[in-house]
Amino acid sequence: MSTKEGISCSREKDDGHGIQLQLGEARADMSGAGGSANNDVKMILPGATIGVLGGGQLGRMLALAGSHMGYRFVTLDPTADSPMGQVADRQITAAYEDVAAARELARLADVITYEFENVDAAIAGMLTEQSYVPQGHGLLYTTQHRLREKRAIEAAGAPVAPYAAVRSAAELHDAVAKLGTPCVLKTATGGYDGKGQRVIRDADEADAAFAALGSGGTELVLERFIRFQHELSVIAARSSRGEVRAFPAAENIHVENILHVSIAPARVPEQVRQRAEALAVQLAESLGVVGLLAVEMFLTDEGELFINELAPRPHNSGHYTIEACRTSQFEQHVRAICGLPLGSTEQLFPAVMVNLLGEHVEPALAWLAAQDVEEQGLSVKLHLYGKKDAKPKRKMGHITLLTEDVNQALAWVEHSGIWPEMTRC
Repeated sequence: MSTKEGISCSREKDDGHGIQLQLGEARADMSGAGGSANNDVKMILPGATIGVLGGGQLGRMLALAGSHMGYRFVTLDPTADSPMGQVADRQITAAYEDVAAARELARLADVITYEFENVDAAIAGMLTEQSYVPQGHGLLYTTQHRLREKRAIEAAGAPVAPYAAVRSAAELHDAVAKLGTPCVLKTATGGYDGKGQRVIRDADEADAAFAALGSGGTELVLERFIRFQHELSVIAARSSRGEVRAFPAAENIHVENILHVSIAPARVPEQVRQRAEALAVQLAESLGVVGLLAVEMFLTDEGELFINELAPRPHNSGHYTIEACRTSQFEQHVRAICGLPLGSTEQLFPAVMVNLLGEHVEPALAWLAAQDVEEQGLSVKLHLYGKKDAKPKRKMGHITLLTEDVNQALAWVEHSGIWPEMTRC
C-alpha cells in the first residue's frame, strides 16, 4: 500500500427511577456523579428542550436523532432557515456573539450544547454561568487553539507529531531547521478543511509560508510532516455521569484537504483499531469530556499512531453511525449531555460514507432519478442538509453505503458518475 503524507489537517437498562418524573420535568439533580465541570450533574428527560449553538448540518442530524426520543430543539444561528432550523422546533436568527440572543437561548432551553467549536469565548462563559451547559467551556478553550490542544493531548499521555510554536520569521527558520522538511505551518486558531496552513517542502519556502499566514500577526505552529499509511478517526462519548464508550475506528480519505470517504471499520489490523479506540477513550477521560470527542490520528508505516486533531462535537467521519451502528453518534451525544445511559456502539454493517459537495448535488439527484432498483448487495442512504446554495467544495450532504463488501461499495462510488473527478480509494 502506498504511503501518504500527513498534511491534513452497555445497552440501556430501565431501573425504574425515571417513571416517577413526568416528561419535561427535566432537571433531576444527580449531584456527586462525575462528568460535569461544576459537579451539578442533571438528568434531562425527553420532553425537555435542548438548545444548540449553531444551526448547520450537525445540529440538523442531532435534532433528527433527539426528536425521535421526544426532545424539543431550539437553535441559535445567523442564517435564516438554517439546516437545523428546518427541523428544530424554533430558530433564533442572530449572530453568535449576540448576547441578548444567547440569553434567549438559555431561557428557552433546559440544556445547551454546540455543534461547532469556534464559539465566542464570552458567549460560552455567559451561557455556562446562566444555564446548564454540561460540556462547560474549558474544552472549547483548549480545542480552539492548536498549541493548547497539543499540550493537552501530551498531558493525557497520547502521542502527537513533533511541533514548535512560531511567533516570528526567525523562530520559524529555527523550527524548520530542527523539525526538518517537509513540514506544515498552521495558524494556531481557526482554519478547517485545509484552510490556515501551508506546506513547507524546502527551507527556502519558509518566508513565503510565514507571509501567507499573516507574518506573525497571529500565533502559528509548525508541525513535522508525518508520512502516514492511513488516516483514522475515532469518536468517543463520555456522559455527564462519567460513562465512556467509543465507536469503531473509521478510515478517512481526503481530497483537496476535504473529507471524501470514510470507511468503517477501518481497513487496518484489529489490534490497531483497538489501540486507536483506547487512545480516544483515554483522551475523553483525561479531558473530562461531556458529549462527543472526535479524535483524528495518523497511522504510520511503522505502526505508530499520532494524534492529529480533536473536535469536541459530532464529526463528519461519524455519519456512518446513523445507519451502521446500534446507536448513532447524534443520539449518543444527546444521551451523554442529558445524563442518560450511553447506547451500544456496536457496528451492525460495514459502511462507506461519501461526502456530497456542491458540485456533486446535481449528479447525485440525476443518479437517484435514474434508479429503478438498488444494486444487489448495497443499501444506499442519501442525506441532504437543506442548504440553499450548492457552492463548489461546500458540504451539502452525504451518502452512506451499507454492504458486506467494502470493495463493491468503493467501486460504486467510482462508477456512479456522482464524483467524476475521484479515483478509486
